[in-house]
Order: sequence, then structure tokens, then C-alpha cells
Amino acid sequence: MTTIEKGQVMTANRLRDGEVVFLTRAGEWALAIDNAVLAQEPQAVAALEARAKTDEKANAVTGAYLFDAERIEGMIRASHIRERIRAQGPTVRLDLGKQAEGTAGKFAAVEG
Repeated sequence: MTTIEKGQVMTANRLRDGEVVFLTRAGEWALAIDNAVLAQEPQAVAALEARAKTDEKANAVTGAYLFDAERIEGMIRASHIRERIRAQGPTVRLDLGKQAEGTAGKFAAVEG
């Protein structure tokens, strides 16, 4: 039986190059969604928000926000298509973006 954990992930854009990044448990910004921390309790969500605000003030990232996601077999899957595309790259050109580089998460942006 597959275990599914639901929670929220913090994402932003890195200012130095515009890359989509995800906040990790260590408080760093990673390119791969599977490295993101999945906050499940209100205190954990608040900690992600505080860290993101600090990093925005330090001009490390911009546009930080939380989104709903789930962890399935150790991998993170965004609940909404927008965040799946941000994590993976274009849905119509699999030769571009993180899926072409082999750095995208386990789950496809579009199921099908």
C-alpha cells in the first residue's frame, strides 16, 4: 500500500538567475522539488514562511509562496498543474526544462 502524506511546499524564484527553487528542510533553496520539505503542521508552515521572508529581504529569492503537495513513496507531487509545470518545465516540449536535463521530479507535469 502506498503511503501519501499531504502538506505544503515553499517555492520561489532565485534572484541571481530566475530559476524556480524549493525550500529544503535544511533551509536552503533547491532546484529539485523532491528535495523540498513538506510542511504538515501549522508551526512548520509558519517556519517556511518566516524563512522565505528572510531570504526575500536578503534578495536571495523573490515571489515566495506555499502550494499544496503530497509525498508519495518519498517523492513530492504538486497538487496543482501550475506548480508541476514550474517543477518540471514545459508540457509540450519534453526536450526543454528540467525533464530534459533529468533533474525533474518523479511525476510528470501532465498525467496521461
